[in-house]
Amino acid sequence: MRALLVCLMLVATPAFAVQPDEMLADPGLEARARAISRDLRCPVCQGEAIDDSNAPISRDLRLKVRERLMEGDTDTEVIDYIVARYGEFVLFKPRASGSGLILWLAGPAMLLAGGALAFAMTRRKPRPEPDLTADEQTRLAELMKE
Repeated sequence: MRALLVCLMLVATPAFAVQPDEMLADPGLEARARAISRDLRCPVCQGEAIDDSNAPISRDLRLKVRERLMEGDTDTEVIDYIVARYGEFVLFKPRASGSGLILWLAGPAMLLAGGALAFAMTRRKPRPEPDLTADEQTRLAELMKE
C-alpha cells in the first residue's frame, strides 16, 4: 500500500526539472528561456528537453541559456551558442541547412518517388494474351460444353 502511494506521488509531481534557484527575476526573460529550453534536447537523456531533464548537464545548459539571455543575446544567438558547442543534435527541430537539409528533403522525396512508382505500376498496359492454336481452341470449346 505504501509503495502504491509513493508511485502515485511520483506521477503527480510536475514534469519540469527547472529549480527555483535557476529562474530569472524578469518574467519576460524567464519565458524566453523556457521557450528556448523546450527546443533543446538533453545530450544525456536524448528524448527529453533540457527543461524537463534532471541530468546535471541539462541544468548547466539551462543556466547557460539564462546567462546568455541576461547578457543581451537574442534567442537565435543563444541557440547558435549551444549548437556551436554541442552540435545540431541538441535541436529537437533540425535546421534546414547543411546535413539537416537531407533530413528535411528525404521525406518528401520518398513520397514523390513512391507516388511515381505507384502511378507507373497502375498505368502499365497489361500483356496481351497469346493467341490459342486451333487444337487449343477446340479443346477449350469442348471443356466449355461440359
